[in-house]
Amino acid sequence: EVQLVESGGGLVQAGGSLRLSCAASGFTVDEYAIGWFRQAPGKERELVAGITNGGSTNYVDSVKGRFTISMDSAGNTVYLQMNSLKPEDTAVYYCHARVYATNYWGQGTQVTVSS
Repeated sequence: EVQLVESGGGLVQAGGSLRLSCAASGFTVDEYAIGWFRQAPGKERELVAGITNGGSTNYVDSVKGRFTISMDSAGNTVYLQMNSLKPEDTAVYYCHARVYATNYWGQGTQVTVSS
């Protein structure tokens, strides 16, 4: 069974840092593209960062230079290191993978950045 479990969210002051984790089971993360999405209240869910099975990464413009996505193959986990956080980064963050032609999402982890 494919599962994605996020952790690491919380409340942080502007300028602070958090590291989100996405622990995967039922598949191997280095064989699929993994994405971190976020959804703020009243807004659509947006792709924040992605990493391919080849290790290529991409980021939405608003987080470039501040966020870093990485993969730990041994631990079957994908991370999102978030630095220089801003109040506009406040959202629920979700991990996503498309495995066996099916979209899978984690339960989400709340990130709140206070000004």
